[in-house]
Amino acid sequence: MAEQDRIAEPWGDRTPYRAGDRWPARPDICLAPGIEADDVETWVQSASLLHSNGDAMDIAVRDARIVGVRGRVDDRVNHGRLGPKDLFGWQANSSSERLTAPLVRVDGDLVETDWGTAMNLIVDRSRELLDEHGPSALGFYTSGQLFLEEYYTLAAIAHGGIGTNHLDGNTRLCTATAAEALKESFASDGQPGSYTDVDHADVIALFGHNVAETQTVLWSRVLDRLAGEDPPKIVVVDPRPTPVAQVATVHLALLPGTNLALMNGLLHEIIAQGWVDHTYVDDHSVGYDDLVACVSEYTLERVAKLCGVSEEDVRRAAQLLGTAERLLSTVLQGFYQSHQATAAAVQVNNIHIIRGMLGRPGCGLLQMNGQPTAENTRECGANGDLAGFRNWANDEHVAELAKLWNLDVRRMQHDGPPTHAMKIFEYAEQGSIRMLWISATNPAVSLPELHRIRSILAQQRLLLVVQDIFLTETAELADVVLPAATWGEKTGTFTNADRTVHISDKAVEAPGAARADLEIFLDYARRMAFRDKDGDPFPPWHDPESAFEAWKKCSAGRPCDYTALTYERLRGGSGIQWPCDDEHADGTERLYTDGQFFAAPAYCESYGKNLVTGAPVDAQEYRTRNPHGKAMIKAAQYVPPREHVDDEYPYALITGRTLYHFHTRTKTARVPQLQAAAPQVWVEVSAGDALRNRIDEGDLVAVMSRRGIIEGQARITGIREGVIFVPFHYGYWDTPRSESGRHVHRRAANEMTVTDWDPASKQPIFKTAACRIQRLGPPL
Repeated sequence: MAEQDRIAEPWGDRTPYRAGDRWPARPDICLAPGIEADDVETWVQSASLLHSNGDAMDIAVRDARIVGVRGRVDDRVNHGRLGPKDLFGWQANSSSERLTAPLVRVDGDLVETDWGTAMNLIVDRSRELLDEHGPSALGFYTSGQLFLEEYYTLAAIAHGGIGTNHLDGNTRLCTATAAEALKESFASDGQPGSYTDVDHADVIALFGHNVAETQTVLWSRVLDRLAGEDPPKIVVVDPRPTPVAQVATVHLALLPGTNLALMNGLLHEIIAQGWVDHTYVDDHSVGYDDLVACVSEYTLERVAKLCGVSEEDVRRAAQLLGTAERLLSTVLQGFYQSHQATAAAVQVNNIHIIRGMLGRPGCGLLQMNGQPTAENTRECGANGDLAGFRNWANDEHVAELAKLWNLDVRRMQHDGPPTHAMKIFEYAEQGSIRMLWISATNPAVSLPELHRIRSILAQQRLLLVVQDIFLTETAELADVVLPAATWGEKTGTFTNADRTVHISDKAVEAPGAARADLEIFLDYARRMAFRDKDGDPFPPWHDPESAFEAWKKCSAGRPCDYTALTYERLRGGSGIQWPCDDEHADGTERLYTDGQFFAAPAYCESYGKNLVTGAPVDAQEYRTRNPHGKAMIKAAQYVPPREHVDDEYPYALITGRTLYHFHTRTKTARVPQLQAAAPQVWVEVSAGDALRNRIDEGDLVAVMSRRGIIEGQARITGIREGVIFVPFHYGYWDTPRSESGRHVHRRAANEMTVTDWDPASKQPIFKTAACRIQRLGPPL
């Protein structure tokens, strides 16, 4: 990497290229001060753990410690490029604040202990609860940052060993709608498109997706196309003036909570202008007439008024979407965490279905992920799904998994789908869940309405187990804290947002007594003495590679088929996209190339839901509507958000991310370059709203909702008037305590957000709260 400030220039140098050409390679490297490439003793293969792009890299090792990283130029995802979190994030591994021994609470304080004591405490309580209350007294809440092998093991323990339905991941907060939208349209999860569609598209549409900050290397790919001779047109839907919006051909800065109204308007115009591939619709889909009827009333005039955008901009956007020869669409949190999330995301799918824009180069659809291994939580059954994209409502699928695990099917509770995260915390609040095991995530900062979450986690009747690498805000409330190994300290695989599977090999030892998450889960299973029908230990695997081989058997014949992948194949060269089986030995670049879907009634992962109410569709209704397993065009009427602005709370509050931090800053705040780039929470406000509230740039302001308050410095930007933005990353572990020894809770954005979720995906809504703003004083 050239001597370039990659904090100030996060996307690096341009390497322009034309449509249809291969994206040029650009090798990025970052080494510790005083270390040269020749000083590195070993390069160990891995990929990024601080975003969902899946950037492939090698870890530099010298003297048994990580001393840097370099991009892998042969990899299909990044062609050697690394973003700021890739380049600098490895430094968090060696932080002096790492957890190195188990902790247990004694007389109100967390004190160090040994693994046997900590695990026996958990096991003894687990057995008591199983005897006294049954499996539903135990709940698990996991991450989007573990490895495939660890999710599959956790799912096997929860669903098979214990028999509880209470297992979900924090990917519920960022990508549950991605999964649900794909299941609604195609009856199965799995991204239809590929990152290589950027290389071919003539129009790229980003729906609530600030790719410049969430996936910096993917944005570099788009920037390189824009710098080429035949750049694509860009359509952006986002109320903020993001770096993506600043280069857009059309930027629709709509009112938060009106995404579905806008999508219905765009579909109305596409249909009215005749930009529909009727042959594709007739041959490969059902539901088109219902869509036409639903969107008929969403005229450009009405939609412009509902969304607060110009009629001409909606028309121009519809024309670009409707006349594109190769359309690539991406969707992320601006849709997923907003009102009518699934319904809005499904309408993006509908555009691609009615235009026949699936399965061809440049005709990509990516319902994006927010975390590095979010795809694996869904595949493996750790995020409200049944392992292998099986259908919880199909008794034969449940029986198939029980047979695979050699368990009595009656041990697997399946009278309803697994419990989603918001219900898990509600059950803990009510007392039916008495033990909650949280791994590699920090709900005391990331969930909505934080005063409520803190009160739930602090209950005396709840045994709270937290498995992490640092003493997070959540771990501070725990009864047992288990020190975990992280990326670079363990081996496993993970899959990115376009189905690319990478291996991450162990480079160095974990500090102190920290253990790999897989080892912790298996230790728990052995101490609990879980057995299969033959009396053998369950789960039967014992290390990462044996867990991966077991997962391959689970995936066989399912949409996410891994059967032709091995650790050996994944080492060296490029990541490989699933499905990867005998028929697709080199992986599969795009799904649905032949117009065939994973939607046959006996095979599909889901029968779907009502997009407005969330009511599930039963098997018979699904068979009647879609007997031949086609893509499903599903329409939905727009309804206003439950919480809306008024005289007392006149602004719409939205939360989101910054380029330099990940999740709740557990790792990134311990990286000097990243923390210096974004050290404190801020409040983004429009110039007009700042003037009305007598706020100047940098002023200290308070933002208040009906639930809580935060304080931060004002940033005056081109955000649309009436909207306030606050990044959600900032919690309290690095803030001063009051004289009472407690934190002052005025920094985390989720002090203000509402306890509400999308009816279909059950994803919490972070982008439709009402708030007010007040100047507190000049800059500190």
